[in-house]
Amino acid sequence: MDKVIKIKKGLDIRIRGRVDASLSAPTVFYEKYAVKPTDFYGFLPKLLVQKGDKVRQGTPLFCHKKDERIKVPSPVTGTVTDILIGQKRSIEAILIRAEKESEYVSFNVPSAVEYSNETVKSVLLDAGLWCMLRRRPYDTIPSPDDTPRDIFISCFDSSPLAPDMEMLVHGREKEFQAGIDAIKHLTRGKIYLGLHVSHTTSYAFKECKNVEICYFDGPHPAGNVGVQIHHIAPLNRGEQVWYIHPQDVVSIGALFSTGKYDSTRIVAIAGSEVLRARYVKTRQGVNVSYLLENNLSENGVRVISGNILTGKRIEPNGYVGFYDSLVSVIPEGNRSRFLGWITPGLNLYSFSRSFFSWLTLDREYKIDTNLNGGRRAFVLTGDFERVFPMDIYPLQLIKACITKDVEKMMDLGIYEVAPEDFALCEYIDASKTEIQQIIKEGLELVRAEIE
Repeated sequence: MDKVIKIKKGLDIRIRGRVDASLSAPTVFYEKYAVKPTDFYGFLPKLLVQKGDKVRQGTPLFCHKKDERIKVPSPVTGTVTDILIGQKRSIEAILIRAEKESEYVSFNVPSAVEYSNETVKSVLLDAGLWCMLRRRPYDTIPSPDDTPRDIFISCFDSSPLAPDMEMLVHGREKEFQAGIDAIKHLTRGKIYLGLHVSHTTSYAFKECKNVEICYFDGPHPAGNVGVQIHHIAPLNRGEQVWYIHPQDVVSIGALFSTGKYDSTRIVAIAGSEVLRARYVKTRQGVNVSYLLENNLSENGVRVISGNILTGKRIEPNGYVGFYDSLVSVIPEGNRSRFLGWITPGLNLYSFSRSFFSWLTLDREYKIDTNLNGGRRAFVLTGDFERVFPMDIYPLQLIKACITKDVEKMMDLGIYEVAPEDFALCEYIDASKTEIQQIIKEGLELVRAEIE
């Protein structure tokens, strides 16, 4: 085995309701889907369809105002039933009612021997799959005119309630390899696959060709692509790297194999408030009311598209995000606890060991959304460094973002991070500061200054 990169700093949050990796994922037809421009950070949408339009799978729904080559396709065949408009006339979602029989837009794809940087880019842009690529720095969709130093793919997810990545690509190993064979032409460097040293067993990952495999071990955020980039080949000022989710690699592989956009997604429904945690095979942007019907333990719950640290809150009749493969359901923190922190708290999880629950190391907990305290002045505890596994000073970088000191942000490593890398810092923060939002605003400021 190759060298194992050991992540020592971090935190595994053990929550009840994780999906058993041995479960199968039944294919189920649903009618309601949505594509949300808000899922694409830094994207300014320009509508290409109207309410009542018929669309096929692969029909472009909107494009980027700053670069109209970048489009987002329809995940299903059906009718555009509504276009939701938010504040300042912003487009929040395009709703589609799907038909059972799918009709596909056909795209001209070259044979494997004709792959090149230009041909692969042309196919991805034409089919609308360019939006599946994202870049560091800034965590945005890259420009088709750029070339990344390297491309990174994290093949395991260490976040709370995370689905098994091997389950997400099971049975589609050929498409995964076909996707790798295509995107390798987008970079002059390498494609790095981040695998877990003991949990990764799928041959789709371990025997993948045209990649360099790197093994990781340790607590969350070992599965974050930003952490893997930092420990494999750190990002320097003036460079950029791209990354992509394994299921999106499968979609790209299917495109180059069949000439059609395959929006199939395996989604995990998990959390302590789900009666039956399970996998479902569906399409991108499915309505979660189908997934949660007769499957909730109570009404006072929070539904999250993504994991509980970085996901977005959605309504029980909302839609799964474009990049998400997980729906998390946990209790709302709208109840008072008798005697508060004075109780022994054997059933309560605490990073700071405020409760005696730390004596039971392997226990899983029912964690709600309660902040357990109000927002207060920035308290210096030294805890951030215990869960932040990068060679970066997290507290100093957060302060630089708060004060909008662009030079100091760049000196402290803003190029290497994204908001998700600070999710654990936000979780354990005694001051209840919205650190991910601070980092996001800092990245926006730097991007506005540089680009």
